[in-house]
Amino acid sequence: MIPIENIAKKIQDADHAYEYSICTLVTRLDQYQTMLSSFIDAGFSQEKCEYLYIDNSKGNLYDAYAAFNIFLQRAQGKYIIICHQDIELLYDKIDVLEERICELEKIDPKWAVIGNAGGINLKYRSFLVTHGDPPIHIKRGKHLPQKVQTLDENFILIKREANLAVSSDLAGFHFYGSDICLIAYILGFNAYTIDFHLYHKSRGNIDENFFNMKRALQKKYQRAFKGFYLQTATKQKFYISGSKFYNLIFNTSLAISIVRKYYKLRLLLKGSY
Repeated sequence: MIPIENIAKKIQDADHAYEYSICTLVTRLDQYQTMLSSFIDAGFSQEKCEYLYIDNSKGNLYDAYAAFNIFLQRAQGKYIIICHQDIELLYDKIDVLEERICELEKIDPKWAVIGNAGGINLKYRSFLVTHGDPPIHIKRGKHLPQKVQTLDENFILIKREANLAVSSDLAGFHFYGSDICLIAYILGFNAYTIDFHLYHKSRGNIDENFFNMKRALQKKYQRAFKGFYLQTATKQKFYISGSKFYNLIFNTSLAISIVRKYYKLRLLLKGSY
């Protein structure tokens, strides 16, 4: 008999080739060069970090959703930073970021995504960023770190061990920060804004594509969150919904029986039962 160790490899504690993977979708190489220099100056050395980019400077080879997933698949860092090419670390350095991560780890080990700007609820947002030309400093929200529903895409840090991805049925260049937060929430993780101050040259671009993507995101999650019956291979069947009332009503024996008869009748009418 062949020894186990000659065939199989035992998984040890997670090992990471780098502390950080810094990933960027690039359309302007000059801006990206400036961004890289600012990271190096802020202590993100090549010993600690790998720098990955996708070159869209000669055309859109990848949209943001496709690029985001490629970065998450290829990155070897313990923490994966996916950021815009037009940010610069002019204020806080790597030591501040590491302090914020340690602080958050103590508060909530189930964090998976952090950023510098996001939405808390229908009324409040959480921001700490300097952006635009001339630069404008914005801080909203008294308490950081702050749990949020969504994050702005200019700077997002993902815990690699959370094994996140963005939606494969969305495409474009907007709302992928919202999407990754929703995916994290579904998987049992949380998103936060932290006290990490950087400079973002752009103030955002709200155009027709922005609103088209907003509608696409809404439609996607309407489909994803709709109530439905689940049939398992062990003959267990039950209704899943975000509504406690619907779960109570549609999980009764009577409701399940009616729905089963409906499916049977529909298949009989189609001649495929």
